[in-house]
Amino acid sequence: MKTASLTNDLEYNEKNPNIKVLLDTNSGKEIRIVFKKGQIMKKHQTPFPIVVEIFEGSIEFGVNEEVHMVKKGDLLALEANVPHDLIAVEDSIVRLSLNKADSAKRVEDVAKNS
Repeated sequence: MKTASLTNDLEYNEKNPNIKVLLDTNSGKEIRIVFKKGQIMKKHQTPFPIVVEIFEGSIEFGVNEEVHMVKKGDLLALEANVPHDLIAVEDSIVRLSLNKADSAKRVEDVAKNS
């Protein structure tokens, strides 16, 4: 068994969202993205389906040229190759569930280049 916490050791970066792999298992990866209010992840897409949970805060989640306000407790599933972007409306914690074949480095690169 592996365990992790979405709230322990929180670190907010001044410039970009902070990415941390919490779990890397045989079936997938669980990633925590910590946003300060106003931080963004520019439009990007993933080669695999993803699931996003807003654990804390609220995010403007852009998909197909529409903006969806997602808040604490909301979940969303996105198919592969769908462009999307995120803007933190307030300090937020986001849980991202990735396919095992997907790369956490890809997520880190999106955050760094946003």
